[in-house]
Amino acid sequence: MIRAALVTIAGLAATPLAAVECRDLTHDDNAYTVCDVDTATEDLRLFLNDEDGTLLGQFSTIDVQLEQSGETLVFAMNAGMYHSDRSPVGHYVENREETMRVITNAGPGNFGLLPNGVFCIRENRADVFETLTFVDQKPDCRDATQSGPMLVIDGELHPRFLVDSNSRYIRNGVGTNADGSRAVFAISHGTVTFHEFGRLFRDELEMAQALYFDGNISRLYAPQLRRHDAGFAMGPVVGVVRKAQ
Repeated sequence: MIRAALVTIAGLAATPLAAVECRDLTHDDNAYTVCDVDTATEDLRLFLNDEDGTLLGQFSTIDVQLEQSGETLVFAMNAGMYHSDRSPVGHYVENREETMRVITNAGPGNFGLLPNGVFCIRENRADVFETLTFVDQKPDCRDATQSGPMLVIDGELHPRFLVDSNSRYIRNGVGTNADGSRAVFAISHGTVTFHEFGRLFRDELEMAQALYFDGNISRLYAPQLRRHDAGFAMGPVVGVVRKAQ
């Protein structure tokens, strides 16, 4: 995969009034970029296809689409696993339209490493749910994307994560706090294990629930850090939208 060079300015962060704050940090000798979104004030959305059903696939394509309605993308990240045609592997809802049903059974690959979970965006909040909890509670999600495995479940690491695992990838994911007012997105700079990535969300970011999005193809759009990762077309993308200035 072709990845754009990581470009950051040391010490650069959002202003105190910003409701999307991206920063670089180090946890357990691993470097990450973390973006904290205030879900009560920011317009957080999922993106997959345009109105004609054509795959968006790139941060730049999403931004061009938003320009038509006087909006702009201020943060984005790939948001869930997809098939070779970029269709979602698991549950996917965008603007209340369901593209893919919830998958509850185990299966091959990381997605099937149960328990997995669903990232659900509602009015003024966002939450990570373990999949069976999601099915039981039936939250009214405007947007939702299913991925897996869960990284943190009620403050505990996924039970199948191994401290001494040799499976290392560049990984990205999201965690949410108890009242859904914060969604914290993270991407590793280098390769990390699931155990290391889960500990970032549990111990450093103090997220009680966290969900893995993907590995190796992980990409980030964070203009405030002058970062715009490029590569082949993505499937689901999560982003924050604002009115263009």
